[in-house]
Amino acid sequence: MLSFLFKKSQKASIDLSFIGVDMHSHLLPGLDDGLQNIEQTVSFVRRLKEMGYKKLICTPHILSDLYPNNPDTILPKLEQVRKALEENEVDIKIEAGAEYMVDIEMETYLKNKKPMLPLGNKLLLIEMSYLVESPNMEQVIFELRMQGYQPVLAHPERYSYYHRQFEKYERYVDMGCLLQVNLLSLLGYYSKPVRLIAEKLLKNKMVSLLGTDMHHEKHLAALEELASQKEFYKLLENANIKNNELLG
Repeated sequence: MLSFLFKKSQKASIDLSFIGVDMHSHLLPGLDDGLQNIEQTVSFVRRLKEMGYKKLICTPHILSDLYPNNPDTILPKLEQVRKALEENEVDIKIEAGAEYMVDIEMETYLKNKKPMLPLGNKLLLIEMSYLVESPNMEQVIFELRMQGYQPVLAHPERYSYYHRQFEKYERYVDMGCLLQVNLLSLLGYYSKPVRLIAEKLLKNKMVSLLGTDMHHEKHLAALEELASQKEFYKLLENANIKNNELLG
């Protein structure tokens, strides 16, 4: 798919240092539907460093009974990965946050003020189902703001139920929620409609953060293909991407 999209493109040297910090990935092994062993993690981190990243913030899913993660499951795994990277001489900063599904459990977290894992000091990554919007999304955004967090909506371009309701994106931005687009969306990796919405969000200066949402080898290969295309860098020339500013 990717080669077809860019078969007439000129190649560029891969350099994602202008993004600098990847703030959405599933690299911590064995916690969710991302990587499953430490050897994979070391290999992926090495390759991401070679592409220009200076820091990686891993964000395992926190999703009720399916992925019941919390700081007690995530932080020890982070330390295991840090030790493995040191042993393999992969010198890169690596941290952990989480990707929180906005559901009733999320409201319970906020109501009980449970310990949460932000990106950096205060950015909190949230998501919805791809099938139906979370009816409590605005309430969660409001409560996160009240508790001192900066909500970040993961991959808004992938919520197809909003593709004909662009005002929903504008509403979340007006409420103080940052938008994070997946890099692979810019290729049409997920679908053409997803790519078109991602581009529209960029053109409207509504995207603050870019993430790999890295899960597996196909994602990594696709990212390498994307980052080798001159059109990709041209698309982001005038975008106001703040990965380095907010998380560097």
